[in-house]
Amino acid sequence: MSRTRRIRVVAVMAATLVCLGTSQLTASAATTVVINPGTTFQRIDGFGVSEAFGQANAIRNAAGATRQQALDMLFGTADGAGFSILRSLIPSGSDSIEPKSPGSPSATPTYVWNGNDEATDQGQLWLARQAKGYGVTTFYNDAWSAPGFMKTNGSDSNGGSLCGTTGASCSSGDWRKAYANYLVQHAKYWASAGLTPSALGFVNEPSLKTSYASMLVSASQAASFMPTFSAALTASGLSTKAACCDTLGFNLLPGYISAVGNANAGLWTSHGYSSAPAATVSSGGHSVWESEWGVNGSTRNTSWDDGSTSAGFTWAQRIQTGMTRADLNAFLYWWGISSTGHDSALIGLFGSTLKASKRYYALSNFSRFIRPGATRIGATSGDSNLTVSAYRNSNGSTVIVVLNTGSSNVSAAYTVSGKSGGAATPFLTNATNSTAAQAAVGLSAGAFTATVPARSLVTYLIP
Repeated sequence: MSRTRRIRVVAVMAATLVCLGTSQLTASAATTVVINPGTTFQRIDGFGVSEAFGQANAIRNAAGATRQQALDMLFGTADGAGFSILRSLIPSGSDSIEPKSPGSPSATPTYVWNGNDEATDQGQLWLARQAKGYGVTTFYNDAWSAPGFMKTNGSDSNGGSLCGTTGASCSSGDWRKAYANYLVQHAKYWASAGLTPSALGFVNEPSLKTSYASMLVSASQAASFMPTFSAALTASGLSTKAACCDTLGFNLLPGYISAVGNANAGLWTSHGYSSAPAATVSSGGHSVWESEWGVNGSTRNTSWDDGSTSAGFTWAQRIQTGMTRADLNAFLYWWGISSTGHDSALIGLFGSTLKASKRYYALSNFSRFIRPGATRIGATSGDSNLTVSAYRNSNGSTVIVVLNTGSSNVSAAYTVSGKSGGAATPFLTNATNSTAAQAAVGLSAGAFTATVPARSLVTYLIP
């Protein structure tokens, strides 16, 4: 090999190592990142998705190999996203556990349930059983609406309010207690299947009227229902928390917290649509979940960094911001997998083919490695283009998530307090990599040097 060619090959190899974000060839890092486990923030309850509105059945009805691949991609912790929370819709129409009115709020209800039918609850019960086989134990069951006969408009869709709540008077009477009992009974049915819900919600996006299941609930109406709901859950003996209120955005959540009060709820939930989670809310020590957020494009977008709201990079920023500025205890995307063909889901199901978007890998860089029960710990960066969050898992492993928002590679010297040796394994996501494991970087006296490529997301896992 000629000297010129040898020099060119060595240069290419060195550049490749740098771009993989695992370079130990850099003589001095341009910035420093300090990880301090002595500084602690919120507990992490997990990351998750929903498969409501028939998507659980789409997975269940897929061919065997495709079905298995779908489950692995959602819940597997080796190569999948490792989602640890499953949010399920509580049906409120003809497929609900109370499809017919008992005649009055005080009359004995006739509940209908078949936990042995895989199609029960639109296939969501079946999916929850599969998720449990992967170690998932956090199930959030949420009603979009009360049954129509309990509401002012007589329908479970097109808004309407729960009879008996503030300003919602009905000739049929006050249905608050009956609705609370209905929700608790649904939770009991799931518990009988070995799937006790961790949290139970009574409304979805309470300020939004839609042509499908929806219910309008003002903050004062939520306040008039939640004590009854909370008391019914307490009396049930279930370990399930009463959740409120899946608001359309985080700008709306404080109003519901103020009205309802921390004594009447065990979990606060909001979506990211009208306002992103970018600041903490006063939660009285209760967990705060971003419980739904997604995109609504009609065409699937698998781009990493095209500047759109569908891009993986956009979601990497949203998650990092939510965890570090809003102190979220959980982050849930909308659909994990869907067969609809549009852009709402992380993964599209097309016949027997599953196609993941870069959003899926952005989530995976967090969800696969940051496990339920982890604690977010101190992390500071000397470069404004390098946003960093860090976590200590209950098994003692440390996870460092680094997003380079700049247009140039950033080399940094990382110091991890309390770590004397070992190695950090990077997992890289960008335009050409998808949560791809890279060569491990050795730690010396708790320090290592690495480079994050421009516009890239890297998760370092230190056992």
